[in-house]
Amino acid sequence: MSSAPSPPSPPNTAPDETWLAGERQRLWSFARGAVHPSGGFAWLDDSGVPELERPVHAWLTCRMTHVAALEVLQGNTEAQAALDHGVRALREVLRDAGHGGWFSAVDPSTHEPVSSVKGCYDHAFVLLAASSATAAGHPDGQAVLDDAREVFATHFWDETDGLAVESWDRGWRTPEDYRGANANMHTVEALLAVHEVTGDPVPRAQAARIVEHVVHGFARGNDWRLPEHFTADWLPLLDYNRDHPADQFRPYGVTIGHLLEWSRLTLHLRTALGAAAPSWLLDDAVALFDTAVGIGWHADGQDGFVYTTDFDATPVVRNRLHWVLAEGIGAAWALGRAVDDPSYGDWYAAWWAQAERYFIDRENGSWRHELDQSNRPAATVWAGKPDVYHAYQAALLPSLEPAASFAGALRAAGSAR
Repeated sequence: MSSAPSPPSPPNTAPDETWLAGERQRLWSFARGAVHPSGGFAWLDDSGVPELERPVHAWLTCRMTHVAALEVLQGNTEAQAALDHGVRALREVLRDAGHGGWFSAVDPSTHEPVSSVKGCYDHAFVLLAASSATAAGHPDGQAVLDDAREVFATHFWDETDGLAVESWDRGWRTPEDYRGANANMHTVEALLAVHEVTGDPVPRAQAARIVEHVVHGFARGNDWRLPEHFTADWLPLLDYNRDHPADQFRPYGVTIGHLLEWSRLTLHLRTALGAAAPSWLLDDAVALFDTAVGIGWHADGQDGFVYTTDFDATPVVRNRLHWVLAEGIGAAWALGRAVDDPSYGDWYAAWWAQAERYFIDRENGSWRHELDQSNRPAATVWAGKPDVYHAYQAALLPSLEPAASFAGALRAAGSAR
């Protein structure tokens, strides 16, 4: 069924469950050092030392809270303190008590916001973290989740468009004159988690509308080379950030890792919809995967995925980012469960071998976040190792039954024991 390039030959051996569990433990051991004494979670440097002078970011705190919840759901009682710390930060440190919602980042000394922007990206991760905390049985998880859902419904969900608004000013007066696929992608992830944790069908329906617009509309309509940036009327801005192509969150061109992430999330939606899932969800997941591999893997003649390409498939940012490979691992695994095609298993094994060869840092912990095109450590896009979320989920997904969300799958597995 796949038309992507053939996996490397001979195939590598895929890691077994013991190895995956050990990798999750190794990642968590590194990440738990990010607890910031002033609240939330700190940015970690290459050796895992928290950079306490940096702002405390909402997206980073939420991702860490999410991972802590996943640890608790797997029986790691030591992770409860980190989960408590993260939920407390969402209730007290990062929340805007005056206007509602959450700040994108605060000064660690004063807890004053460092930006007046209220972003959908950050609020999607609040939804995700709160859903995971609720699934893990945190006593304050449901209150944070209810708050986050109200903020999302009031300010970010556009019922007419069937998509999420990008951002607002602090007082919710003026929305940004920009719409983005990235924030909507993480909104899909969050809404599927909300659905699976609460049982409410509304967030699932919202996630389905986003996927239909972005994947079955924008991506399919552009030969699967997804435009990421749009006007307020959802017209593509194909030249957006051409002068700043290596932006962390809004890079120019086609973001290879997002094609892989959308592929996986499309399959999570398919699972959530069950018998009601349209057939195009699987077809589109395959097409996104094939395109990512076809234009992103070894695109410049060097080993690995490039970060971005132009819309004609010319590599733009050639550095290799850890999260792109992690999402490739997840997408390959998910497609291997959905499609009778052994090539996905071969890619899955090959990319774990790639991670071990270049990204997994056995000496200093976690994964190296960025390499240059020759797979040497670099810091053009990402400095340090702030985030275990992508790598951790790559090591967790193969241990789960197909589900709409990580927390939902773990909670179901716990209930079945």
